Parts: sequence; structure tokens; C-alpha cells
Amino acid sequence: MKSWFTGIVIALSLAIGTAGTSSTAAAATSADDIKTFTLDNGMKVLVLEDHSIPNANMYLFWKVGSRNEVPGITGLSHFFEHMMFNGSKKYGPKMFDRTMEAAGGANNAYTTENITVYTDWFPSDALELMFDLEADRIANLSIDPGMVESERGVVTSERSTGLENSNFRTIWEEVKGSAFRAHPYSWSVIGHESDIAAWSQQDVEDYHRTYYAPNNAVVVIAGDVKFKDVKKMAEKHFGPIPAQPEPRAVVTTEPEQKGERRVYVQKASVTSPNIMLAYHVPEAGSDDWQALELLNDILATGRSSRLQNSLIDEQQVATQVFTHLPESFDPNLFMFYAVAAPDVSVKTLEMAMITEINKVAAEGVTEDELTKVKNRKLVDFHRTMATINGKANTIGTYELFYGDFTRLFSAPEEYEKITPADIQRVAQAYFRKANRTVGVLDSGEDTDDIKVASTDGEGENR
Repeated sequence: MKSWFTGIVIALSLAIGTAGTSSTAAAATSADDIKTFTLDNGMKVLVLEDHSIPNANMYLFWKVGSRNEVPGITGLSHFFEHMMFNGSKKYGPKMFDRTMEAAGGANNAYTTENITVYTDWFPSDALELMFDLEADRIANLSIDPGMVESERGVVTSERSTGLENSNFRTIWEEVKGSAFRAHPYSWSVIGHESDIAAWSQQDVEDYHRTYYAPNNAVVVIAGDVKFKDVKKMAEKHFGPIPAQPEPRAVVTTEPEQKGERRVYVQKASVTSPNIMLAYHVPEAGSDDWQALELLNDILATGRSSRLQNSLIDEQQVATQVFTHLPESFDPNLFMFYAVAAPDVSVKTLEMAMITEINKVAAEGVTEDELTKVKNRKLVDFHRTMATINGKANTIGTYELFYGDFTRLFSAPEEYEKITPADIQRVAQAYFRKANRTVGVLDSGEDTDDIKVASTDGEGENR
């Protein structure tokens, strides 16, 4: 039986083959290769020189997500993901994308509960143009009332269409609202419909000023660049942007959940029941985080995972099953989601899911199972770190969620230390009935089964 590290040569070979980069580039990155500086206005910049290809990227991690909102202005974080592409002082509406694409670049953005991230990919000779583009929309974003109203309509439509078309989003929103009664994780990233309609012009302007301040950002630049050039351009373009007072801290702590909560959502278009189980777990970087990540893989990653094998292949009670364990600044939810197979009731599927989850707490996992997911984690790590894009994203992620980018380089050793006993311990600690919220999405024809589906399976009442 191979340990995690005996598979390193195989892992690197797979990663390099997939990424299409040289072995030198894939293996060269260490903590010492990443240089950092902080501008006078508080913006932190991390730079990784990687000359494997004549390209570079810039990741701007803004420490703002739906957790920073309050009732009345929910959805503003996601809203600015739209607004940031709608023009500023130097580059007008639609010019950000057009200018970047003309220089051979591309971009994207995403918003989560915790952060908003903007990503730019470009030929290395366009580096200063990227600084100019980003500095313009940070310092001089056009928040024209007409554009605000236009994007308000886009977001409202996106919200209604998403809930209409996605069973997952529909049930997830209800489960989060029940599982969290105090913490802002209770609402979806897109926000409440009534709040979207009620944002004032002042709300929008204040939010951008507060959260798109340079002292609220971490910038990662990786690729065919030189540190001295990056620092010079950062001081020229980002340096003059004034810092702002620190944003208000999120101080709310979700009280301990002391009993199972259940929600039922009726949706006429649902052809098979959907079930979600959500358990409260600690934040990323906590002492139990690596064990929870590996447990997540054991349960649901790959065709041979426990839930796939049991619910889909053997019992044939589900057509789809997956889990979600988000990296987050505050304690969040470990989520299980399944879609029932034809003619399978809510009760049958729910009990099958809970029975399989409870087995880990009662019986633990095998050394072979754990070694397999550790090896997969190592492969994924080196595959990610074989590209400049993967490097930039991972460096920023560790800096924000784990407190220090250097922790990514000790991650393999940290995962290797996890034992089967650790996996069983976290399953027992968090996969408890009192810590669980159950959501059912159905057409309304299975309500009798829903009313009785409140046991844990096989007589266990954890």
C-alpha cells in the first residue's frame, strides 16, 4: 500500500501531462519564490515569477462577500461583480473587456459568501495595461444611476431565472435560511429580491467606497513578469488610490444548533424528489479542516466514493449525489445533495443517505480509503500548481482563508498526518442529528413520506 508521498512521481507526471508545462515550471515553486510588498495605502501584492510561458495573470481578491452585507442591502457584493465591468473614468462602458481582448487578454470574476475575485489573463507585455485597467475601475468606477437601474434589472432577472431553473439553488436557499438564524450566511449570495429592489444610490456608492478600497484587497500576479517591474507599476497605478477606514467586522457567531431542522419546498416542475442534508462545521483553516476535506472526498469524490457506490450503483435509490464543503472565513455547512431515482420515495432516499453518513461515525474508514483520497489530493495539488493560473489562485486562497500563503507548501504534510481515527472523530463530532438541517424539494405528491422521514436509518439516533 503506497503512502501519499510514494506517489509523488506519478502525481507530478500526471499533473505535468495535463497542464502541458515543463517539469521545471511545475516543481520550481516554493515559498521563497513568492515575493510580497504592501503599498502605503494598505494593498498587499504577492508576486511569483514563472517564465515557463510568455503569459501572466493578475488575481484581485477583494475581502467582501455576502457575509459583509446586512438586511436591507443583501446582494450588493454580487451586484458589483456586474458593475465593475460597466465603465469608469478612462475606460468607458464595455471598454474594459474590449481593451483587454484587443491586447490578447481575457478575464472573469466570481462572488462568494466571503470574497469577490477578479481574474485577468494576458500576454506578459500587456502587464502595464492590466494595471491601468484595474486601477481605473477601482478608483473611478462609474456608478451612474441609469447604469445602477439597468444592472439592478439584470440581477433581479438572474435571481428569478436561477431559482426557476435550478432545483439545487431553490433548496439550498431554504436550507441555508433555516440552518443559519443569526449569521449572514443565512442568505444567498445573490441577495433577497426585496433588498435588490430597495438599494439606494447612496447604498451602492458607500459599498464600493468601503469594500473596494486598496486596504481591503490582496493582489496576486504570477507568470512571465519581474518583481521590480510589478512593484514599480503597482506603486504608479495602485499607489495613489487612497485607503479607506477598515470595513465593519463581522462579529455575529451562529448559536449552536440543538435540534434537527426540516424544510419542505414544493415545486411543480420537480420530477423526482431532491434531498439536502446540511451539518454545521468549522471554518477553513481550523484544526479539523483537513480531516473534513478528506472525509468529503471519501464520501463523494469519484465513482468509487461511498455515496456514489452505495446510493447509485448498489441500492439504485439516487441518480445524482454530491457534497459541498466551502472554504469560508466563519463556520459553515457540510452539505449532502441527492436526486431520487424514479419511483424512489423521499423517505427511502433520506434514510439511505443518513445510514451511509452514520456508518463513518460508527465504523470509521479504512486505511486504504484514506490513502486513496490522500493520493488523489496530492495529484490535484500538483496539477493545480503546474500552471500559472492555478498557482495564482492557490496562493491567494491560502493567504486569505488560511492566514498565510506559505501554508500551501506544507499542505501535503498536513494531509499526510490525518489518520482514520481523525476521520471518524470529525464524523462523530459534526454528523449528528441535532446538528443537521434537512431540506426536501418535491412536486407535492410525496408529502406522507416526508412527514415520517425523521429517523436516522437502521435505528440509529445520533
